[in-house]
Amino acid sequence: MFEAPRATVWQVLNDPASMAKTMPGVESFDIHDDKRWTANVKIPLGLGGLKMKVDMEKTEEREPEFAAMHIKGQGVGAMMNMLTTFALTDAPSGGTHMKWTADVKIAGPVGSMGQRVLQPIVNQQVQHVLGALDQQVQAAAKG
Repeated sequence: MFEAPRATVWQVLNDPASMAKTMPGVESFDIHDDKRWTANVKIPLGLGGLKMKVDMEKTEEREPEFAAMHIKGQGVGAMMNMLTTFALTDAPSGGTHMKWTADVKIAGPVGSMGQRVLQPIVNQQVQHVLGALDQQVQAAAKG
């Protein structure tokens, strides 16, 4: 739940530069157009972390309520495929509710560590992103 109007939340979620600030471990970020961008990230996985090139493409968009994105990552020993969607609705309090889904598949030697090991790391990253997203939304709402 965000204490901001839906249009503000939508604006932050659809601005690649704002989203880059919410993602942990982003080392560089390139915007190709309004639907495609690439990030070089370092995912904290045990010893030293996993460097990955992540390509993001927005595959569906219905402003200001729904968007879907396909995320493909490649690194040494790992390939990641992720489909993520978010749906925004107005909250009775004047804020915005967000329903967010992410289906993540990791292949390669790192992927063989198994969901049991990776899931807590993924959950931790998701919490980090949502916390940072809330800060971006608050800043945009005051802006």
